[in-house]
Amino acid sequence: QVQLVESGGGLVQAGGSLRLSCAASGLTFTSYAMGWFRQAPGKEREFLAGINRSGGSTYYADSVKGRFTISRDNAKNTVYLQMASLKPEDTAVYYCAAGNAYIIIVKASNVNYWGQGTPVTVSS
Repeated sequence: QVQLVESGGGLVQAGGSLRLSCAASGLTFTSYAMGWFRQAPGKEREFLAGINRSGGSTYYADSVKGRFTISRDNAKNTVYLQMASLKPEDTAVYYCAAGNAYIIIVKASNVNYWGQGTPVTVSS
């Protein structure tokens, strides 16, 4: 079965950096656009970043543009989210997502598979 397993979350001080990883299995990785979302307590799941199948095109939410970078390594079936200049409002559970029907994932309805999430806490 399809599995998306996130790692790299944790506690970081404001202004710090983290890199999240998402290892995919059970699917043909290069057939899927990939993305990252997050969900803070009491809030809806929010799109952050998307990347196309080859890794040549990316798209970001305004809230993270210039601070977060999405990338993928198709040889390792892994997608990454490099996060910099973190703020307390970035605190959330971060989810990896895969979608095979769209060039780039830009919203939750584009997603076929979700990871289980990894928590990120940014202290002030």
